[in-house]
Amino acid sequence: MLLHHSLHIPIASSYSHSYKSNRSGYIKFRTRYRENLRYLRALTIIETKTKGEEVPLPNEVEHIIRTLSFLKSHSFSDGDIPRLKYLTPELFSTAVSPSDVEPVFRFLGDELPATASERHALILRCPKLLFSDVDLCLRPTLEFLRQVGMKRCNAHLLNTRVEKLVAKVEFLQELGFSYEEALRACARLPAIFGYDVRNNLWPKFMFLVKEMERDLDELKRFPQYFGFSLKDRIVPRHLHLKERSVRIPLNTMLMFSDHKFYAKWI
Repeated sequence: MLLHHSLHIPIASSYSHSYKSNRSGYIKFRTRYRENLRYLRALTIIETKTKGEEVPLPNEVEHIIRTLSFLKSHSFSDGDIPRLKYLTPELFSTAVSPSDVEPVFRFLGDELPATASERHALILRCPKLLFSDVDLCLRPTLEFLRQVGMKRCNAHLLNTRVEKLVAKVEFLQELGFSYEEALRACARLPAIFGYDVRNNLWPKFMFLVKEMERDLDELKRFPQYFGFSLKDRIVPRHLHLKERSVRIPLNTMLMFSDHKFYAKWI
């Protein structure tokens, strides 16, 4: 009996200590999990109405937290996260790891090159940059934009396939621009790369040569013409001048503010 009694106490004590330790670890785990859920809800990564089985599991939450830590190491703040979540929700899924987007950060830093704050600004402006293939998209596009003569790259342009950019140069060549002239025009009006040919550029060109009776040389001198609204700026001002039998250079016609333009040609 004495032997049994002496053995019984340490066994009970060991079990009690182990139970308390495990219980304490479990409570800390659950507490951290709940705190992380609240944090992710505050960042809009998890919708507030998400309940029950739709709530991410602990390992999924930990994965998202690692992604957030990676982004914060690249100058992103909590205030930036809702925009990233809205435009690229897949960034905060278990299908994407920091190692998947690291090549883009490295490319922007090494080849653009961009500072940490500049990388942050580019990605925040166009979060889809994070999912662009460096070899197939970003590097060829950067090389083409440098060929055009652009020293500073717009985030959305950088995220555009080079084939789409080349198509705008070819359009200008079809109008009568030489290759070099087309490149210079694009450098002076980078926004042209984002304009639709059929619904934007072509109607403006036809109005220029048919209705305004302007020649190609004037367009070459002022390719920014393509950047103005046909309906709200080009047509009204042309008609206003035509009624007064006034003909002025294209840039003068379009660059003046409304107040200055209509005050000068009453």
